[in-house]
Amino acid sequence: MVAEEKRASGEYNRLFSKQEGRLNKDGLASNGYTNWKRALDSFRDHEKTVLHKASMVAWMSYKASKIHGDVAEQLQAASVAEVSERREYLRRIVSVTAFLGKQGIPFRGHSETDDSPNKGNFLECMQLLQKFDPFLQGYKAPANTTYLSPSSQNELIGCCSMEVTAQIIKEVKESKMYAVMADEAKDGHTEQLAVCVRYVSLEGDIKERFLCLQKLDGYGAEAITNAVEQVLVSNYISELKVVAQTYDGAAVMSGSVRGVQARFREKHPEAVYVHCYAHDLNLVLCHTCKAIPEASDFFDLLENLYSFYSVSIVNHDQFAAIQKELHIEQGELAQISNTRWSCQLRSVNALLKNFPAVMKSLQMIKTPTALGLLSKISKLPVVYLLVVFKKLLGITEGFQKVLQKETIDLAQAVHYKNAVHDTLVSQRTTQVAEDIYAMTKTTCEENNIQEPSFGPRRKQKRMEDFVVEVSCGSSSDLLSNSEHLKQRLFYPCIDRMTYELENRFSSVGKEVMIGIQACHPASDTFLCMQSLEKLASHYNIQLVPEEVLVAKSFLSRKGPEAIPDILSVFKILDPMMFPSLKVILQVAITIPVSSCSCERSFSALRRLHTWLRRTMDQQRINDLAVLSIERELIGGLDDDKVIDTFAKLKSRRHTLMLPPQKK
Repeated sequence: MVAEEKRASGEYNRLFSKQEGRLNKDGLASNGYTNWKRALDSFRDHEKTVLHKASMVAWMSYKASKIHGDVAEQLQAASVAEVSERREYLRRIVSVTAFLGKQGIPFRGHSETDDSPNKGNFLECMQLLQKFDPFLQGYKAPANTTYLSPSSQNELIGCCSMEVTAQIIKEVKESKMYAVMADEAKDGHTEQLAVCVRYVSLEGDIKERFLCLQKLDGYGAEAITNAVEQVLVSNYISELKVVAQTYDGAAVMSGSVRGVQARFREKHPEAVYVHCYAHDLNLVLCHTCKAIPEASDFFDLLENLYSFYSVSIVNHDQFAAIQKELHIEQGELAQISNTRWSCQLRSVNALLKNFPAVMKSLQMIKTPTALGLLSKISKLPVVYLLVVFKKLLGITEGFQKVLQKETIDLAQAVHYKNAVHDTLVSQRTTQVAEDIYAMTKTTCEENNIQEPSFGPRRKQKRMEDFVVEVSCGSSSDLLSNSEHLKQRLFYPCIDRMTYELENRFSSVGKEVMIGIQACHPASDTFLCMQSLEKLASHYNIQLVPEEVLVAKSFLSRKGPEAIPDILSVFKILDPMMFPSLKVILQVAITIPVSSCSCERSFSALRRLHTWLRRTMDQQRINDLAVLSIERELIGGLDDDKVIDTFAKLKSRRHTLMLPPQKK
């Protein structure tokens, strides 16, 4: 036993030697050592042998493998480092791509060669970033995998767009219900359909998000319906509850038999149709002008004045010089728009503000067109209509602005509409008419416009066998004093506007509208069980009466300022205590009031798809539109997810995916 304990064993040599023959010849390595008298000499001789050196190398390698891993693990670690470096490089490219997409800036230049002085915004941004980024200064991308080519740019734009859309779809699925908004517009030689969704997020915020631009293959109701349905299916939300659909009032969209809204309800029967309230409000003015010829001629005159000064630089400079001479603040006349209600009021206010400058500049220019325009605006009825529409359009301006808000609900919009209607009715008085006439006379006196004397009506001349394109002048002769201006212009305009306001804004079914109004705190039927049941039955919601009773008692303790609208009620009520009532309220605030989000997407499209960028295909247009319109989501973009999506699009020359981490 003692001999065994004293034996010096060459354990390392036996364990790590791969030379069996030499191992048998070496006694120290094979049998150990017991003769200690010459031990030091034997050890020195053994250290010089090849067997000992090889064994020690193997032993050191074994110890290193315990610390750093085996060869395969070390190779993998080297690969992870390379992949991480590539991903860090791609992270810079993704950031530049997201920035340009967010700002709506073009990516490419006319020439992107190495000797080009301007390689386009994308490459120039990368070069600018390299000046200040130590990583880019030290990283040398392989010539065949720079990821800066046009095809790589398109792929990265698409990946960023997919990530933004994925965030929207995630929120929609969490909401469990949504509304569809769609509108179409011409883009060059193609017809584009913008599709947006409205939903309530988990935080209780109303969101209106842009989904995509879809190129239409046809212009009929079937083609548009199929396009909308295709967008919902491709984003995996077609099976969720669609509570409403909002379009403009075009027959192809609003048709109750074979229109888009009727076809869409075949697949989504609960989706009520809402005619865009902003579009309805614009139609109020359009129908007022059609019903009153003097109003139509008045707005045509405003458009002619705008064209006169905007088309000719000479006329515009003359107008600007007169403004300076008369000490009038520099300003332009506003263009009339058939689709924007606010443009009418801006045009009226601009002409009233610059009326002296317009009169004097037309007198100085003296061209036939200028003299013709001067003769028209130098009449009392035209000045009277300026004052009338300043007042009437001023009353409706706030309503037009509030309809642009995402947070407005249908019940609140109806309350505002009724308030505007009642205000217009209250203005139909003799006192208001006299005030308008007094302001008209003041403006005329300040600009030396003579009031025509009132005389008997002249007989209308017969113009048989002729095509008459303008009035013969007899109709305006009657409109020369306060009473006739009131009866022929003021009362007809205000009556027509109140009539249009009263008979529009009613596309939603009566039963559903009663239920929505019962959700609003300002309504007389707030939380009325019978009214709420009408809304619940339409959407197949089992409303618990006891929840409504408790909610009434709970909300009665809150002041009116704490619950001004349906959204505030929705946020106050606890979902665990009022589950069914919360669903009813969610439906009420999910139903859109207008399709303004779609209109805004077309404004973005006009900025993106300019005549200099007409070579873009549909997919690139859509991806850039998503990045530009939903720019607020760009800040939360996950670079790693974008790079992972980019790596999986196709087989890459170099690996971009990190290996899964061990748990």
